[in-house]
Amino acid sequence: MKNRSVDFVAKTAVVAALYAALTYAFSFMAYGPVQFRVSEILTFLAFLDPAFIPGLVLGCIVANIISTVGPIDMIVGSAATLLAVYLMSKTKNLFIASLWPAIINGIFIGAMLYYVANLPFLYSVLWVALGEFVVVTLVGYPIFRYLIKKESHVLEVIKVKK
Repeated sequence: MKNRSVDFVAKTAVVAALYAALTYAFSFMAYGPVQFRVSEILTFLAFLDPAFIPGLVLGCIVANIISTVGPIDMIVGSAATLLAVYLMSKTKNLFIASLWPAIINGIFIGAMLYYVANLPFLYSVLWVALGEFVVVTLVGYPIFRYLIKKESHVLEVIKVKK
């Protein structure tokens, strides 16, 4: 039992740190009305195992500390991530799962940008959704599809012990 708890805490911390570090490393394109957040590829971990959800949400909170729109992004952005990765974890089809971040972040972050930055709502929703779609679906989906089909031993290493 203790080893499972240690495994969970360690993998949660690693995922959170990796999400935040990737966001910071590519911060020039991770915030604002048009964003390509490379760290969002990690959301596929929730598809593989819902135990990764806390690490993804925590990573988003930490990443949004330096958000260009302020602390509200720590709340709205992490709520959007929580909902998106939860829906990904419940979706059986990898491609369909890849669409949730674009839909959810488009709406949540688009609404936040409308409220905080007075940007047109539809414009914000569409640009945020487009950035998520490019990163998660066009880039992340083929990577994870390959890992799932060809490299199952890689996935076994990262799964959280229950």
